[in-house]
Amino acid sequence: MQKTEQFEYVFLGGGKGGKSLAMELAKAGKRVALVERGMIGGSCINVACIPTKALIRSARVAQTVQQADSFGVEDEVSRIDMKRVRARVKGVVDSLVEVNLNGFKAAGFDLLLGSGRFVAPRTIEVRLNDGGVRVVEGERVYINTGTHAAVPAVPGLREAHPLTHVELLQIEEVPSHLIVIGGGYVGLELAHAMRELRAGVTVLQRNSRVAPREDADISDAIADAFRADGIDVRTNVVLESVSGLSGEHVTVRLAGGETLSGSHLLAATGRVPNTKDIGLDIAGVEVDARGIIKVDEKLQTTANNVFAIGEVAGTPMFTHASFDDYRVLSSQLAGGTKTTRGRIIPYAMFIEPELSRIGLNETEAVEKGIAVRVATLPMKAVPRARTNSDTRGFMKVLVSADSDEILGFAMLGSEAGEIVSTVQVAMLGKLPYTVLRDAPLTHPTLAEGLNLLFALVPARG
Repeated sequence: MQKTEQFEYVFLGGGKGGKSLAMELAKAGKRVALVERGMIGGSCINVACIPTKALIRSARVAQTVQQADSFGVEDEVSRIDMKRVRARVKGVVDSLVEVNLNGFKAAGFDLLLGSGRFVAPRTIEVRLNDGGVRVVEGERVYINTGTHAAVPAVPGLREAHPLTHVELLQIEEVPSHLIVIGGGYVGLELAHAMRELRAGVTVLQRNSRVAPREDADISDAIADAFRADGIDVRTNVVLESVSGLSGEHVTVRLAGGETLSGSHLLAATGRVPNTKDIGLDIAGVEVDARGIIKVDEKLQTTANNVFAIGEVAGTPMFTHASFDDYRVLSSQLAGGTKTTRGRIIPYAMFIEPELSRIGLNETEAVEKGIAVRVATLPMKAVPRARTNSDTRGFMKVLVSADSDEILGFAMLGSEAGEIVSTVQVAMLGKLPYTVLRDAPLTHPTLAEGLNLLFALVPARG
């Protein structure tokens, strides 16, 4: 019988929140074990945020070169070398994996590379990647197993071996025509990147709008921008069947009989929590109908001294949100009071033009019965956008009807992911919108557009 090793803290999964807490505890002299199937540093570094943004950077460079003539620079892209693009992306990933591995070693916790599952409360059996088995028990256990890409149950789809975001990062040729199933965050980012790398692209969205969590004006503007860039965007699509093999030739049949053909197929239809077959029932950990682990505002599960971190706990699917889970758990261990209640998580979608948002949008305000004042500003009104020859999109803000508190902000425009942080700081400080309206922001910058936007907020009635 395998001997059970005792630790103060055991982590199942090494994503952003979990690895950060594990390193902190180990550095403080605690006995810590972290179980990871193989992605040192978590999915963000290996197959998600970092490699996809590195890919998008290559795509934007290609697009910039293609547009060089309009800026008075004579040059052109004659060929995209996807093998070199892939090598660059891999280099970025490898460097960060090394940074994380060195951090793990410096922290001094036990790193168990293998697949773990609960065999008793707070006890995990680990089948090591290099052979053998270890069993570890923690006084506290943290589940940080993340999610994986969903593949919908469409006849023939699985047999066609569609790409997910993971496999797309490994391709060594530009698809002649990529069919993207899904018009959400992942699907839109990768669709636009592939288009900038000269692929033909079709986006199939089952909802009536792409980016359906956004207000209709933003969703419509995204679709218009995609179509202007040569992407075929289709909404209200019902898939009937798929035939062929992704990477060679695929045919997608839609309800009504229409067929679409492409060289590659990307499934980007959501995420599935990694909670199946890891013994959660044995551990006393309950999940909801989607497989998400049930937690309270302190990230405590239904099992005593077992916690969950990141998207597997229903946290928004962003690395910075997982890192905030780390802050919650670190605070609790130190006797603090930080919880997940009321926190506002910003996000950015790295398409062109970029999308960023924080807080409420108009649709949510109506659903919640919250009275707001709304102002919008087209990016063409911002001087820096004109100097950059990139005036697509707009800014939008929601301010309370009863006070001057900023309740939400969205931007579709160049560098939106950077601008949202300025508004976030104001929201965190509960500053009235007039602070951003009247601040002497640097001219000419894109952030200066906030002066112009907040000047358009209607006066209180």
